[in-house]
Amino acid sequence: MLACCCGPAGCALCCGCCPKFRQSRSTRFMYALYFILVALLCCVMMSKTMPKEMKEHIPFYEDLCKGIKAGDTCQNLVGYSAVYRVCFGMACFFFIFCLLTLKINNSKSCRAHIHNGFWFFKLLLLGAMCSGAFFIPDQETFLNAWRYVGAIGAFIFIGIQLILLVEFAHKWNKNWTAGTASNKLWYASLALVTLVMYSIAAGGFILMAVFYTQKDGCVENKILLGANGGLCLLISLVAILPCVQNRQPNSGLLQSGLISCYVTYLTFSALSSKPVELVLDDRGKNVTICVPDFGQDLYRDENLVTGLGTTLLIACILYSCLTSTTRASSDALQGRYAAPELEVARCCFCFGPDGEDTEEQQNVKEGPRVVYDEKKGTVYSYSYFHFVFFLASLYVMMTVTNWFNYESANIETFFSRSWSIFWVKMASCWICVLLYLWTLVAPLCCPSRQFSV
Repeated sequence: MLACCCGPAGCALCCGCCPKFRQSRSTRFMYALYFILVALLCCVMMSKTMPKEMKEHIPFYEDLCKGIKAGDTCQNLVGYSAVYRVCFGMACFFFIFCLLTLKINNSKSCRAHIHNGFWFFKLLLLGAMCSGAFFIPDQETFLNAWRYVGAIGAFIFIGIQLILLVEFAHKWNKNWTAGTASNKLWYASLALVTLVMYSIAAGGFILMAVFYTQKDGCVENKILLGANGGLCLLISLVAILPCVQNRQPNSGLLQSGLISCYVTYLTFSALSSKPVELVLDDRGKNVTICVPDFGQDLYRDENLVTGLGTTLLIACILYSCLTSTTRASSDALQGRYAAPELEVARCCFCFGPDGEDTEEQQNVKEGPRVVYDEKKGTVYSYSYFHFVFFLASLYVMMTVTNWFNYESANIETFFSRSWSIFWVKMASCWICVLLYLWTLVAPLCCPSRQFSV
């Protein structure tokens, strides 16, 4: 443990009864743990009850606040400005390591040892950078400039996830189609999964039409549901056009079905985030329209909604970060794909074939139960890994502070309805459709170029 915290050795789980841990996975686990700690700190800072709780439970609270020059009630340590500063420190931390780990090909170099070890010193560095951000001069100018940097980085993070979703859809279809050459049951699997996804998409739009529209009014909801439903129909028709099939034989309804499901989810999420419409009824009272009646009592329980929402938010961001930093994902973003003849159909095609690490698993050192699996070559791109976490830091900053409604934001009302969140989700929906359409029509628009998906 001492070599892990203060030296270049890889970290494993502390208990001896735990299975062996690969160095590549333990390293990503530790960085993810640091990310979770800072993200939770940001959520705590956005809590409107935090100053009151600290004042009640911390002795000499006001004297301590004045001593560290954080205001009479430590108001400088809470709110959106504090989250901006902390996320600035975390973003700088990952950006520095992004530059430090450029062009590392194996775990034997000095820079690779820094990336895979020295966890105690890295924790101190992260804490120092997050704390140091509170001492940046001219805070107002810094916050205004950093807000736009954060918005750009957050949109890039969303864009990367959408690109990888489209890549995932094509990869899924290609992998299962490769299995049809040897086993015709893969045709049945493709047909079944495609049918299920289109059923989910169609059912979702029908339910949203029932609960989020009314006979009179709700014009915006009707337009959005009609437009997004039409986009799902459009991509399905384009995917099976003969001209598209000639240029891309792997194109099919499986990909468009997956994209349609994602469009359905984003449409539902956007409508759930849209501010409610109020109208006067016959008795002169304000009533809400265009929203379902059920679930309102659940939203009134702020602690439950905040706890569940924060957990899901961090879990989704971590999943996006870790899945988008694999070697296959980074290659896909650069347009490099495996040759079709090398595809081996598998149900869990996201993971490598069984047995590919058997040789590395024999290379275990005494002491910490770590498998050093990157001596011959890195499993993932170190620099790209840190860059994605850099963008994720900006995404957390913008999401927790409610994007451009930052002044009135707090974690208790974070999952309530907001126009900013609504338009971010709708924009993500349309960008995803455009990206998928481009992968279909690009070979037709640029016939001289080679496209491989």
